Amino acid sequence: MEAPVVLTIDSIIDEIPVVSERLEELMSRAGFSPEAVLDTQLAVEEAITNVIVHGYQQKGNEIRIACRVIDGAIEIRITDSAPPFNPLSLPTPDLASDVNERRIGGLGIYLIRRVMDGAEYAYEGGKNIFTLTKKRT
Repeated sequence: MEAPVVLTIDSIIDEIPVVSERLEELMSRAGFSPEAVLDTQLAVEEAITNVIVHGYQQKGNEIRIACRVIDGAIEIRITDSAPPFNPLSLPTPDLASDVNERRIGGLGIYLIRRVMDGAEYAYEGGKNIFTLTKKRT
């Protein structure tokens, strides 16, 4: 097992490509398929965007991303100090309903649930901790 890769970024969208690059490097070295890398990048980008746009709603805050490969999977722990919010509490969107009648939001979390093998939320020490897991196949 490699030592965890830890990144701390500012709460601005422009920081997300740095996280995606590091994920690709780490996952490629660990033997993940290109599809698994893309799925994970998409999920992490969505989770970080949600923190920036909905959690912090302003610049000047930090997001910590800790990644580690363990037991044939990658675990990505996203930590922020925005107000408490469990993204997994959002209901599954009704994809069969008319687009104009759907509730706004929730598709990003739906996407995360679809492409990742695990997603967990905790609020500890005044921080949101959203942990995503992707197995190596």
